[in-house]
Amino acid sequence: MNKRIYNFSAGPAILPTEVLEKAQSELLSLNGIGMSVMEISHRSKHFEPILESAKQGLRELLSIPNNYQILFLQGGASLQFAQIPMTFLSNSTSADYIVNGAWSEKAVKEAKKFGNVNVIFSSKESGYKSVPNQEDLRFSENAEYIHYCSNETIDGVEFKYDLDGGNVPVICDASSNILSKPIDVSKYAMIYGGAQKNIGPSGVTLVIIRDDLIEKVPKNLPAMLDYRNFAENGSMPNTPNTWGIYLISLVCDWLKAKGGAAAMAKLNEQKAKVLYDAIDSSDGYFRGHAEREARSLMNVTFRLPSEDLEKKFCAEAAAQDLDGLKGHRSVGGIRASIYNAFPLEGVERLVEFMQDFNEKNG
Repeated sequence: MNKRIYNFSAGPAILPTEVLEKAQSELLSLNGIGMSVMEISHRSKHFEPILESAKQGLRELLSIPNNYQILFLQGGASLQFAQIPMTFLSNSTSADYIVNGAWSEKAVKEAKKFGNVNVIFSSKESGYKSVPNQEDLRFSENAEYIHYCSNETIDGVEFKYDLDGGNVPVICDASSNILSKPIDVSKYAMIYGGAQKNIGPSGVTLVIIRDDLIEKVPKNLPAMLDYRNFAENGSMPNTPNTWGIYLISLVCDWLKAKGGAAAMAKLNEQKAKVLYDAIDSSDGYFRGHAEREARSLMNVTFRLPSEDLEKKFCAEAAAQDLDGLKGHRSVGGIRASIYNAFPLEGVERLVEFMQDFNEKNG
């Protein structure tokens, strides 16, 4: 096997080595049947237990109540930005949106095509460095739903609580921090996310949706944009991403063996602390972007004294097998994405590199 580097990419992101090795061992023949997962029929007796394993693994890891459906869709979280308001909004209704980063801003842009949007919080003017306190939020009367992104990957800000909407359904884009810690699913009407951070590979979108919200789905929607259709057909109104769902089932097995979401939370807090401590102890050479109380445990964003130094930092880091550290093209800077599968040893290696870089270039 060729060497594995430390992959800090924001997504598609690092997958557990054990999962990749398991998939590699079964690539040509799943359970000795002489066919790959990518070759078997999604309607076959061979795929049915894989689909069920993925669903039950997620239900167990997230303690998902029985009145929620687990769906595997396509189109990424970006399609959900449109599918959600297309389904639950109209010109005569409105929804509340919280904007704490580029992805929630994109969600607002799509929602405005279908109905009235109330932005009840935005940190755009201050540079997307914060999230609102729960007690400071004022929800609109008669809002169809509240939408927010629990972790913004570009600016590295994260909610530290499960938003409580009271009687208003809460919909959460949890693409980049789902499975990284326990969450209270019962507070949400719907949770969704692209798989390519903590769940599995790109090409699968996870939707966890409460039964009463499915009942509100209009009956005249296109079949492939209909949550009810996916629920009634076990996520298979058409051919799903069988390979992606197979890898999700393996990731769930890996997470359960590691102690589940609670164990991941402790490890993720430890990893993030090591990196943030290095930033904070650099006498301002490394400058964290997010406010301390809003710092993401998944995406650590920071700056150096100049863009030229940031380019040099990324180039020299990559030469030492620390790859994927360049910040998002829209904001620049440095971004270290340290999802569930990213090892503590890789964070420690990065900190050693940062200290050495500071000494040579400070």
